[in-house]
Amino acid sequence: MSEQQTAQSITSQLWSMANDLRGNLDASEFRNYILGFMFYRYLSEHQEEYLVNENILDLKEGETVNDAYLREADGEDRAEYLEDIARNLGYAIEPEFTWKTIVGKVNSGEIKPSDYQDMFDEFNKNSQLNQSAREDFSEIFADVNLGNSRLGNSTAARAKSLGAVVESVDTFEYQDDQGHDILGDVYEYLIAEFAGNSGKKAGEFYTPHQVSKILAKLVALDAKQDGQFTVYDPAMGSGSLLLTVQDQLLNGKEKGRVAFEGQELNTTTYNLARMNLMMHGIDYQNMDLRNADTLEDDWPSREENGVMAPVTFDAVVANPPYSAKWDNNDNKMKDPRFKDFGKLAPKTKADYAFVLHGLYHLDREGTMAIVLPHGVLFRGAAEGMIRQVIIEKNYLDAVIGLPAGIFFSTGIPTVVLVFKKNRQNKNILFIDASNDFEKGKKQNVLRDSDVDKIIDTYRKREDVEKYAHVAQIDEIEENDFNLNIPRYVDTFEEEEPVDAEALLTDMQSIDSEIAELTKQINDQMQDLVATDEESQKTLDILKQVLK
Repeated sequence: MSEQQTAQSITSQLWSMANDLRGNLDASEFRNYILGFMFYRYLSEHQEEYLVNENILDLKEGETVNDAYLREADGEDRAEYLEDIARNLGYAIEPEFTWKTIVGKVNSGEIKPSDYQDMFDEFNKNSQLNQSAREDFSEIFADVNLGNSRLGNSTAARAKSLGAVVESVDTFEYQDDQGHDILGDVYEYLIAEFAGNSGKKAGEFYTPHQVSKILAKLVALDAKQDGQFTVYDPAMGSGSLLLTVQDQLLNGKEKGRVAFEGQELNTTTYNLARMNLMMHGIDYQNMDLRNADTLEDDWPSREENGVMAPVTFDAVVANPPYSAKWDNNDNKMKDPRFKDFGKLAPKTKADYAFVLHGLYHLDREGTMAIVLPHGVLFRGAAEGMIRQVIIEKNYLDAVIGLPAGIFFSTGIPTVVLVFKKNRQNKNILFIDASNDFEKGKKQNVLRDSDVDKIIDTYRKREDVEKYAHVAQIDEIEENDFNLNIPRYVDTFEEEEPVDAEALLTDMQSIDSEIAELTKQINDQMQDLVATDEESQKTLDILKQVLK
């Protein structure tokens, strides 16, 4: 069985267990418990690997790693063990709260309700031991609400529910038949399952994988082949888009070559992203994630010669909230992200604010790909002016129309805009991929062939009948900088001409059939006999109608 098949099989079983366990909790709530405990298990087992690989423990014959840790990290030596672990891993878990210790207590019935709170409290305390990793692990389990009454009406009932979650998470070995670690894949699949059952809330944390692949492939096409590659997502959700860029760029190799930066407004989703990246083997030192409002608080930046300058990236990818509200007060025209574009994005439509933020942080040789609603292509007023300036600066490289109904959170069609700052041509490629998809039960699905067709067309940059068109700048100007795709890609299909003679023959045949059927009904009606005066009246009326 392949890694993907194994991961999907485990996810299917975990998902089934989750549905049995969650009781009164909806999917978006229960997500935090399953994923939170999965992450805790990962961290604990990762710590155990470190203790073994670095020969830190003196294992006695027949002794488990956990038993040795319980024995050795005791008394006066405990502080030294915890400091060493935190210095190397960024966090430290005490012997009494390792995953194996907790599972053992659950299985033996010795777990106390307070153990879960103590477990997370001690983790938070020990995450402060490493100064450089404080932000990476601080309050990462804050969304595991141990006091949620919907877990149970009493402390004991809630502890029992949490114990059931622990048992379900501990059931599986997160490796395939060849010993490959698939925990990250299982985690990603579960995020997708929770997204599919969270309705509009899914838009806060998840971009469908096929859409992520499109953006990731676009920014990876011209990527440098060596040296560190930096990628930034200013609305990162669960971080799946960042990880997909790495997959496309490196094909699973040299993970340390990609440096991740991302920002997310929703604290719960930010915690999910931190977990997701680490569960995929990303070292905390190789990522810089932040919980803040991207449009209100520009980040990242650094001081150069006494002046704050933006950090720029090889790739910027984003699927920001569509047409979100934001504070576009006049002072923001002084903001270096927005000041060169004549207007601010409207208060009720922040789409172009995200575009300009991303452009501000895009390296001169980099690529940005962002998903937005179709309105950004043609809406006028302030958005029209911003769009015109972007085109005149020659930043817009491609406009790719996607099918409707491919997102969990909205049924509207969307568009991918591709930007480059150092373009050698002055045209814009338009691709209409809106009709290429497979219809699903809950949503439409982009197939691998649909994704490959988009990328192949983007790479070749040629006209394709009823699919793609390379528009020169004068054509864009003639359309008043309106980028609505049908203006450039004609997908109209003429209807086949009507065969009048065949149509007449069909109509005559149908008339003949109707006449014959009417005669048969009339003949049968004559044989009907009414049993009373009222029935006879009804029968007479029917005979008149059929004449």
